Amino acid sequence: MIAVPRFYPILDSSCFASPDALLEAAKQLLSSGVQILQYRNKSGDAASILLETQDLRRMACSSENAGALKLIMNDRADLCLAADFEGVHVGQDDLSVESARKIIGPKRWLGVSTHNPPQVLEADQSSADYLAIGPVFGTASKHNPDPVVGLEGVRAARRLTSKPLVAIGGINRTNCLSVLLAGADSVAVISDLVKEPRSSAEEFLRLLR
Repeated sequence: MIAVPRFYPILDSSCFASPDALLEAAKQLLSSGVQILQYRNKSGDAASILLETQDLRRMACSSENAGALKLIMNDRADLCLAADFEGVHVGQDDLSVESARKIIGPKRWLGVSTHNPPQVLEADQSSADYLAIGPVFGTASKHNPDPVVGLEGVRAARRLTSKPLVAIGGINRTNCLSVLLAGADSVAVISDLVKEPRSSAEEFLRLLR
C-alpha cells in the first residue's frame, strides 16, 4: 500500500490568469518541499496541457526533493504517460479506474474521487491506490460541485476503506487538522495556495507534520 503525503497540493489551471502564473506557482510549491503535486486542467486542449506538464516535469527534476516527488495528472491517463508523471487521478465522470489502470500500468499511482458511501465501497474494491472524499466543505474550485459531505462524510469513508484517504474541498489552514482528526490520511488543497503559494505551502507543511 502506498503512503500519500499528508499535504496534497493541487494546481488548477482555472485558478491562474495565465500558464506563466501557474508555472510560477508550481515553482514556489516545489521550492517549499512538497512531496506530491497534482496538475488539473479541465478546459485546455491536449497540446497545451502537454506543454505545461512538460514544463512541470523539468521543474520537478531540478527541485531539491526530485527523488521523492510524485507528479499526478488529473483525468488524462494518456498525458500522464506522455509527460512521465508518477500517477493519474480520475473522477466519477472521467475515465473509469480500471481503464486508467490499463493505460498507466501497475506501478504508477492511481487515485479516484468519491462523494458518497457507495462510491467509496466501489473504489475500495478497485485497483485504485488511494481514494479522495469530498467536498468536505464548500468549495469554489468547481463550477458544479457535489454535495458537501462534511467531517462526518470523512469519518464514514474511513470506516469503509483501509486505502489511503485524501480529503478535498474547501480545506484551508484553519480547518485542515480537523479533517485529519476525522480520519483522512491527507488533505488536498487548491484555493488556499493561489495567492502566496510558497508561504501557504510551508505553513501547511508545518501544521500537518
